[in-house]
Amino acid sequence: MQDISELKNWQYVDGRDAISRCFQFDDFMKAFAFMTQVALKAEKMNHHPEWLNVYNRVEVTLTTHDTNGVSKKDIELAKFMDGLVD
Repeated sequence: MQDISELKNWQYVDGRDAISRCFQFDDFMKAFAFMTQVALKAEKMNHHPEWLNVYNRVEVTLTTHDTNGVSKKDIELAKFMDGLVD
């Protein structure tokens, strides 16, 4: 299991080897712009998040299915997302 102590506001998902974070934005357009930036990065990494968007909120879960758990790719993508909002 990867150490996530350096990640801000991420937590382990109960019952899964995965991490999650909920991002909140001012409106839908800002949430969608965030998702677009993450989608472009994820495609380059060939590493895609599980996520849900409801209006201004984006809930993200990261896990690496190939390794059945949290990997360096998850940490890298989480840091990227954090860098977009923090």
